Amino acid sequence: MSAAAPPPPPPSPCHPADTVRSLAELDSAVTHCRACPRLVSWREEAARTKRRSYQDWDYWARPIPGFGPPDAALVLVGLAPAAHGANRTGRIFTGDPSGDLLYAALYDLGLASQPTAVSRDDGLELYGVRITDPVRCAPPDNKPSVTERDTCRPWLERELGYLRPTVRSVVALGGFAWQALLPALAGAGWELPRPRPVFGHGARVLLPAADGGAPLELFGCYHVSPRNTNTGRLTTAMLRRLLADAAHSAGLTTLPHTP
Repeated sequence: MSAAAPPPPPPSPCHPADTVRSLAELDSAVTHCRACPRLVSWREEAARTKRRSYQDWDYWARPIPGFGPPDAALVLVGLAPAAHGANRTGRIFTGDPSGDLLYAALYDLGLASQPTAVSRDDGLELYGVRITDPVRCAPPDNKPSVTERDTCRPWLERELGYLRPTVRSVVALGGFAWQALLPALAGAGWELPRPRPVFGHGARVLLPAADGGAPLELFGCYHVSPRNTNTGRLTTAMLRRLLADAAHSAGLTTLPHTP
């Protein structure tokens, strides 16, 4: 009698994020992603050509993981890494004007250990806050495509899933982050209202958990880009006020601040 045929191998996961078993594994795995050829080419070309002021830097030139404690109560979601910021330094919102404003505001509120972020080994710590992006590679003109956003979504969805036990509020920094977040939040276990909520600075939406667990409050905030801050569309006072509201919603204690 012939031996029984061996069982077929298990199907390959549809995305590398499906193979990870912890937030730490996810942060490590995402840095090896090469799923989007255009983004891979751009991030690596930026590292080869460099800016004149960064000629001595050895660029990171890989996807950027989230930054902050694994038990964060508040999550901030941006757009994508800057070509000569996070793509250079290896840490989200580090080494560019957007990060200068964001980390200074978090420091003012007592949510960061220092007001500046220059490299991934500068000692910066976040308290109860995690920062991430829906697209993990620097895109040309800072404009990822819808396909690239959707290809990257499983990383964000799985990250939010690991944060579910502790996260209580999420801030979308800009309309792109808001649109990317909605399906990721649904996939991670929160219910979305119908019609879907519309982005705006100061928008607030309470999302119940599909399993009856703790709800999540979603906040909209203009992105901390120079385009917004240099025109006065987003001021430092506006940013601090919104971050303070989101932190309080998450149960975090902030330092008093002036407008």
